[in-house]
Amino acid sequence: MHTAVIIAQIIVALGLLNVWLLRFNRATSYRGGEAKNMTQEFVAYGLPVWSTYVVGALKVGSALCLIAGIWLQFLVLPAALVILFLMIAALVMHAKIHDPLIKSLPAFIMLALCLVISLGTGTPR
Repeated sequence: MHTAVIIAQIIVALGLLNVWLLRFNRATSYRGGEAKNMTQEFVAYGLPVWSTYVVGALKVGSALCLIAGIWLQFLVLPAALVILFLMIAALVMHAKIHDPLIKSLPAFIMLALCLVISLGTGTPR
């Protein structure tokens, strides 16, 4: 389980860093509604623009904690739980605006990986 948890940590962390640092201002087929960037996506969900930056800080910070958690295990569970909560919120937002299910796929995958991480953090390394 130990190796699977570390692999999941790396996948989640790199995925979040990619979306929030490299693709923040780019259109993707997974953006909510007709949004062309992250800020437009949050507006499409009916959220204020400032919430984009709060969520972004939580996700980037949690991603960095997952990476650091490879060596500092106490960081892993809190980071995974924050991301897990945010992925549930993302799924709710996609449903709220009636996005096709395919747009929810990244959030669902991240949610599943965070469940693996959360359940696996109790195993000795």
